[in-house]
Amino acid sequence: MRSDGRHFSLTPRILELGWNYFASLGVDEIDESCSMATLDLPDIVYIARAHTKRVMTIGGGTGARLPAHATASGLVLLGTLSDDEFDEYLAAPLEKYTQHTMTNPERLRTTVMTARVRGWALNDQALEIGLRGIAVPVPTRSGEVVAALSVSSNSARTTLKDLRERCLPALQETARAITAGLSRGDARESLAWSTPAGSGHT
Repeated sequence: MRSDGRHFSLTPRILELGWNYFASLGVDEIDESCSMATLDLPDIVYIARAHTKRVMTIGGGTGARLPAHATASGLVLLGTLSDDEFDEYLAAPLEKYTQHTMTNPERLRTTVMTARVRGWALNDQALEIGLRGIAVPVPTRSGEVVAALSVSSNSARTTLKDLRERCLPALQETARAITAGLSRGDARESLAWSTPAGSGHT
């Protein structure tokens, strides 16, 4: 948990509650590389990863950082920023990694807003040629998005349609399961977490 001096709230570390299920999903059900990430501008940071042996992988393991604008998870998480925060982010130059990387601020804004509305985002070789991904947000019961779940795959064997039709439903199901788990935790601990710090109560 984190505290603002008066109240406690959840941090992404609580997502460990759902990671074993998510890792199992990636290996056993969809046979793709799966990741969980949070936003630390200008990057995303992986807080958990599960790889398959046959898929290309990038960026290392837990703790690795990748540019938000060039990843599916980043597109989802950028949608959680306030208008002022997003404007500030877009004011900085966006690095081009491949011919598919979005470096035009207004195009990126449109893509992020679309992802926010529909609840998922695609990345088609924006960071590395041959790598595609799809991501969904993980909200708490209150609606605060604390992380993104993603699946990545080799474009030589996985089409964008396959990501949408085969992988997206599994990601959405997993995100709902994690949110439900967080909600149960909120219900059990709501009194302790809402107690003002320093009040002497637990």
